Amino acid sequence: MQMLLSPSPPPAAAHLPAAAPAWTQPLRARRLAGVPQASASAEFPGFVPDGVQMPPGRRRRRSVAGIDQDELLDPEALADPDSSFFEINGVRLHHKVCSHDDEDSSSDQSSDATVSEAGRSGIGLPILLLHGFGASVFSWSRVMRPLARIAAAKVLAFDRPAFGLTSRASWSGDDSKPLNPYSMAFSVMATLAFIDYLGAEKAVLVGHSAGCLVAVDAYFEAPERVAALVLVAPAIFAPRKGVKDSATGEQEAQKQNVPNDENSPPTLFARIWGAFLKLCKHIAGLVSKMMMVIRDVLRSLYVKALVAFLRSSLGAMLVRWVMDKFGILGVRNAWYDPSKVTDHVIQGYTKPLRSRGWETALLEHTISMIIDSASATRVPVSKRLSEISCPVLVVTGDTDRIVPAWNAERVAHAIPGARFEVIKGCGHLPQEERPEEFLSVVERFLRTVFGTPNERVFQAAV
Repeated sequence: MQMLLSPSPPPAAAHLPAAAPAWTQPLRARRLAGVPQASASAEFPGFVPDGVQMPPGRRRRRSVAGIDQDELLDPEALADPDSSFFEINGVRLHHKVCSHDDEDSSSDQSSDATVSEAGRSGIGLPILLLHGFGASVFSWSRVMRPLARIAAAKVLAFDRPAFGLTSRASWSGDDSKPLNPYSMAFSVMATLAFIDYLGAEKAVLVGHSAGCLVAVDAYFEAPERVAALVLVAPAIFAPRKGVKDSATGEQEAQKQNVPNDENSPPTLFARIWGAFLKLCKHIAGLVSKMMMVIRDVLRSLYVKALVAFLRSSLGAMLVRWVMDKFGILGVRNAWYDPSKVTDHVIQGYTKPLRSRGWETALLEHTISMIIDSASATRVPVSKRLSEISCPVLVVTGDTDRIVPAWNAERVAHAIPGARFEVIKGCGHLPQEERPEEFLSVVERFLRTVFGTPNERVFQAAV
């Protein structure tokens, strides 16, 4: 014991072991230190060069799509100088308004050049812009002021709940609030409220992608408030037209080919066969009803399980992972030429990720969509397109990888009298990627519908 505690002279050089290879020295140093070194650097997040010690208690910072998640702010703290907020049922909706007499056009000089001189007369109707899933007011920034000059009226774009800088309201299925702020019904109510906010009786609704669903639902809720619809890359599934009609025609033909001699008395075999067919039909009806009940029960259980998962901590982790891995990739893929997506565009789409509670709000919006789609009482918009009677323009890019151009064409064919326009060399975001062509198409449509007789003749000739 005394030998272990007392210091001993260093051994002679002749008795020292051979020097360890150079590559093992850092490893031995770490083992002697007993604690692994933390790390962080600009090039490799999580790595710190040897010799640099992290402060005690400091943990690795989280980020989603390059946005630091440890320093989130209230949405209003991220607002721009021209931002405004309008409260509905306790939700503060972020919006921007452009007037036709605005003099500041420094940010829209390239787009304004496409607005014709005749545009100064305008159509005299305000325009409401409804963004798509994952987007915000930013999506309309390049066309808002030019559209205001075309209309000679105000143009308003607002962030729907769960997107942009609109406040993140808390919500659960048993909440006492009058209306789920993340539901389609709330977005429709907000759309109509903004028409009142502009002091107008009617407005032109311009929807993009999932925003087209809001525009169409707002029309069905109050058709007298909607002067026209402009559906840009509409995320509305439109079934092929005429399939059901042709099938019905074949059935009628088959019925006509069945012989039916009313003068011939029914035979015993015919009576037995008829009774057997009725019994089979009755049994089939009972089985069909049982299957529908089982299907509804399974669907209800599935929806409840999915909602419970999305509202758990695992759901929040999942949405953060998806946005981190695919958020920016989705923006680039929405363009015809992803290489032209600038840092300014990326910053515009990722800015809402700096707001506190963004992941919970996005999950609640997703849950609301799932519940709406599973509702047996809700008629799908795709089955009501033929009921639209106001002027409609459908616009799409020829290389839309999110919502194919052929689906947009079907939507146009399903709406009586709808116009259909395709912008060449364009993806899912015509208003951002091809603003000049987009403005030209919209202006031509509005002047054809609402212009003076001379303007209508001119647009028809063009």
